[in-house]
Amino acid sequence: MFNDVTLRLNVDSLISMALREDISSEDVSTNSVMPEKCIGEADLICKQDGIICGLQIFERVFTLLDPEVEVTFYVKDGDRVTNRQLMARLKGDMRVLLSGERTALNYLQRMSGIASYTHQVAQYLEGTKTKLLDTRKTTPNNRIFEKYAVRIGGGNNHRYNLSDGVMLKDNHISAAGGVKKAVKMAKDYAPFVRKIEVEVENMDMVEEAVEAQADIIMLDNMNYEEMEKAMKYIDGRAEVEVSGNVTKENIAGLTALGVDYISSGALTHSAPILDISLKNLHAI
Repeated sequence: MFNDVTLRLNVDSLISMALREDISSEDVSTNSVMPEKCIGEADLICKQDGIICGLQIFERVFTLLDPEVEVTFYVKDGDRVTNRQLMARLKGDMRVLLSGERTALNYLQRMSGIASYTHQVAQYLEGTKTKLLDTRKTTPNNRIFEKYAVRIGGGNNHRYNLSDGVMLKDNHISAAGGVKKAVKMAKDYAPFVRKIEVEVENMDMVEEAVEAQADIIMLDNMNYEEMEKAMKYIDGRAEVEVSGNVTKENIAGLTALGVDYISSGALTHSAPILDISLKNLHAI
């Protein structure tokens, strides 16, 4: 759940930008049919089974437009929801409910879709030591929402942004002149509290990463036999992450490796939305 400080500093401005995108000057449709304030109610209804996520953001859209809007929730983030389930009831100026509807639903549908997909993927790792991680493959200006949704779905967050940790990928390694040089330069530059992760693509790079004493070694797009060989060579001398086109369709085949982490960009870039509607708007 987002606390008040996070909402004010990091969330409200993003929601406001989304609202300005949808209401550049006025809501012509609403103002045409409802020129005066009229208090009404509407129902938030789920149209698909899944994991709900983003209720606080959904509410915030409306309360930024009008603090007097009231939302009564019958579910909470992380709950399983089912088709036709009544999840909340909104009360307030119907002009506000109409104008904020699409933006609020966009957040809720997207976040719930990510949470639902993450939950499906995370189930394959139950009973293992392996943690499911997201990546930075997020929608611009929506990372805070999408990474939160991953956690609600049962996944874990990798680094939040480029300032959050050292990850030496193929182009960093090429620029530095090799794995050993890249790790040494990172150790010389980065604060000691930062772990250093290295992306490797073959056994030669694995051996270099171990010799350079990298904290985490990411096996990127390697086949299963190569990953097995790498795990035996690393032998606990570094934490190990597997990455590269990981989806719910193939993650089960990776669990026997015994790696520490499996990261999947699909959690955020390929999750379908959860179908949700705001219905039954009426005056009271």
